Amino acid sequence: MIVEVLFPELCSLFADAVNVQYLARSCPQIEARPTSFKADPIFLTTRPALISLGSMTESSQALVAARLRPWRDRLEELLADGVCLLATGNALEVLGTRVEHEDGSGFDGVGLFPTVARRDLMRRHNSMFLGRFQDSPVVGFKSQFSHSWPLPGAQPDPLFEVTRGVGLHPGWPGEGLRRGNFMATYLLGPLVVMNPEFGRRLLALMGVEDPHLVFEDQIEAAFRARLAEFEQPGRSFDY
Repeated sequence: MIVEVLFPELCSLFADAVNVQYLARSCPQIEARPTSFKADPIFLTTRPALISLGSMTESSQALVAARLRPWRDRLEELLADGVCLLATGNALEVLGTRVEHEDGSGFDGVGLFPTVARRDLMRRHNSMFLGRFQDSPVVGFKSQFSHSWPLPGAQPDPLFEVTRGVGLHPGWPGEGLRRGNFMATYLLGPLVVMNPEFGRRLLALMGVEDPHLVFEDQIEAAFRARLAEFEQPGRSFDY
């Protein structure tokens, strides 16, 4: 079961790479394969169980978008075939339609999601997040220079429902984006480790029967402790 990690030399900020490492520790049949920026992706000739794309610097976003755009049709084929994709942090913006700078210039994204991201490099948004994935609570953290808006007339499906904190943009009731098993979220870092139920459901979508996680008792305890903290009345979600 192949999990392709795209461009780890560029897309590994905020410990996002730990997501795949933890899934591989939890499921012996998973084989994590990194694809360097200059190499052709494995997904061009193989059906991976999961494609992972992590956070990157703002200067890398245009490079990554340009690298992936020629393969949009292949990504659409994999989406239709039920392949999983997990994009975290500002990788979400690369998979959208466009990223715009403060002066209105910008670059095209891959176009898998009908969104435009708008940057403000003078204002970094840092916050905590509490939401739901289906019927399960989700916790996480954000640190970003931009938010994303659906294109006029578009109604993309969110990945998470917002309980407290900021969604895809301030005032939107959903966080992240989802098309089938293609999932993108602004949440950073070891999302799977922080949210064990999300991790188990991701493994199930990848085709793992009766999924379990390594160190399950410990991460469940850590999740419950963080959830209780995030649910405290009056708790500030800015940091």
